[in-house]
Amino acid sequence: MTPLPEPAAVPVGDPLELLDVAREAAAAGAAVLVRRTSEGLNAVNKSADGDWVTAFDTAAEQAVREVLARRRPQDTVTGEELEDSVPVHASGIRWSIDPLDGTTNFIRNIVYYATSVAAVNDDGVWLAGVVHAPALVRVYSAARGHGAWLAEHGSVRQLHGPDPERVGKLLGTGFSYDAAVREEQYAALGELAAGFADVRRLGSAALDLCLVADGTLDAYSEWGLNEYDYAAGALIAEEAGVPVRRPGTPGSEAERLRAVTAAGSTVI
Repeated sequence: MTPLPEPAAVPVGDPLELLDVAREAAAAGAAVLVRRTSEGLNAVNKSADGDWVTAFDTAAEQAVREVLARRRPQDTVTGEELEDSVPVHASGIRWSIDPLDGTTNFIRNIVYYATSVAAVNDDGVWLAGVVHAPALVRVYSAARGHGAWLAEHGSVRQLHGPDPERVGKLLGTGFSYDAAVREEQYAALGELAAGFADVRRLGSAALDLCLVADGTLDAYSEWGLNEYDYAAGALIAEEAGVPVRRPGTPGSEAERLRAVTAAGSTVI
């Protein structure tokens, strides 16, 4: 008897399917953020001066998780504000959520904040990511192998990173809430910014990475971030053709510094 062929391996997660889920989930979080009122912020300092959480952070994360639980109930979910959700029979896909990246901006009514949602498999490959910035009316998205895109005011365009020939290059970065770490970052800023015309600190790592993807910034580097800060934005930058180094890349400067770096034509 001829043995039956082995069944074809089924991918743990199709990037385009995961992207569709990520878009819906991020939109649900962003819909909470657009209801911002100064009276309902209920801002509380979490761990260090400037490290805030509001009622909108937790409500937005809950909204994101409700979408994920409905559409992908066997996936693991991790986020900034709520406990990890780990199914008994996990699918091999994990979601990393920052419901409100740029909370201080949100509190001060500065428009650079977003809901960030990304999916990674058990091999550590990031497959889909969305950064939804409601005050900017921008939705950045990417699926592994399918490019990065920006939907803005009814139009959609593919992203290709910064112009390598542009002069007056801008570096994006950020600084820790911890005063001692921040002093170290200030001391290193001169060396980090060498070769750039100026530096921007916008207050949202997710959006900083997206601004490299869309060519607004020429590079971005920051250390001391949590995974949910950069999960979606780093994939969006990569899919726009931007080299990205995350913590965890063996032997890299990014690993040594626990930094996330993304650069167009400039090596940082």
